[in-house]
Amino acid sequence: MTTCSHLDLLNDHLPMNGEVCLGRHVLAEFFECDPNTLNNLDKVEKFMMEAALECGATIVQKCFHMFSPYGVSGVVIISESHLAIHTWPELGYAAVDLFTCGSKCDPKVAYEFLKKKFCSKNASFTELKRGILSPDTMKVAEKPFEIMQQFQN
Repeated sequence: MTTCSHLDLLNDHLPMNGEVCLGRHVLAEFFECDPNTLNNLDKVEKFMMEAALECGATIVQKCFHMFSPYGVSGVVIISESHLAIHTWPELGYAAVDLFTCGSKCDPKVAYEFLKKKFCSKNASFTELKRGILSPDTMKVAEKPFEIMQQFQN
């Protein structure tokens, strides 16, 4: 099973300012989605699992729940971290967290995949650097996450 090692981080995550981060966390908003898809436990689970594989992750476990009268929540645990979702089909909206570490996975690939599968007409994301490390000490800096990128279409 793949895990995040400090060597992977040093070799694969040296941003331009010399900081190393433990993970990339994409907070995604999907608007104007197909409500039938968002209210279908099997489809949401299938698409989240496929999104994990599409972005290069190794799936460890999954847990999904259908709410009454509508809505699905779920998480896919990956060895690189997790993908989580909650849907509001009555609003055509899904909130998704895509958290990965190492360079093997790209959470933005999962974002684009889910955007298509949910037939989202409008979507946005914010990408955060989580767990910023000093390359010299390999200690986590005691400061808030940093926003790497924001996107809306």
